Amino acid sequence: MHATVIITKVVSMLLLLPTNLIVLCVIGMLLRRAYPRLGVTVSVAALLLLAVLSSKAGALLLVAPLEQHSSPLTLSADSDAQAIVILGGGRLGNAPEYDSKDQPNYWTLARLRYGAKIQRQTGLPILVSGGMPDGSAVSEAAVMSQSLQDDFATPVKWQEGKSDDTEQNAKFSAEMLRQANVKKIILVTDALHMQRARLVFAQTGLEVIAAPTIFFSQERFTLLSFLPSGEGMRRSAYAMHEWLGVFWYTARHAGL
Repeated sequence: MHATVIITKVVSMLLLLPTNLIVLCVIGMLLRRAYPRLGVTVSVAALLLLAVLSSKAGALLLVAPLEQHSSPLTLSADSDAQAIVILGGGRLGNAPEYDSKDQPNYWTLARLRYGAKIQRQTGLPILVSGGMPDGSAVSEAAVMSQSLQDDFATPVKWQEGKSDDTEQNAKFSAEMLRQANVKKIILVTDALHMQRARLVFAQTGLEVIAAPTIFFSQERFTLLSFLPSGEGMRRSAYAMHEWLGVFWYTARHAGL
């Protein structure tokens, strides 16, 4: 695993749920000796936030504003897209039920499924993008390509297997597509990730038609949605990661 990837992941872990609120709670406990009221307030606030954001309903506070930037794809005869780009979202390593070969994880599989659907509708060639940021021997793009062929009977024309993050997904994919004179793409990723992905792909000069999938804000909610759960925590952490990514990318390109 590259050193920059390790550093980025450690910093992200400290800034994101649940680590950030756990650290805040510990800080509050340490403050109690010198500043009892402040310390208790900080600790209680951290625990309350942790409880709220650990529920699916609470996660909507972070999820919904991001997903509002993405509308479901509506294909028209004059869309004139030239290729479909599907972004990787992670893998399951050494899956024993698949002869110990790496397989797409939940996020990636959902993107592949939707990309395959669009390919059947349009007949456009597919580029899959995902490298080896975790030090794996096989690129995520190769894993995605195999899954599209085996699970969805869908061909892949290009594999971009060098990227470590979304910005590199865009950079290296654009380089490959330029060689094929592709200027307009249908970009497939989940709705939470789409705002940031569209920003970086547009920066490369490609014209982007967004094709988001997995809309958490459209789910039907029950009373259980208001209780803390691992899924609620996962959604909040992912949304917070995307908010930080959008802020960092925007600030960097604004010269801040």
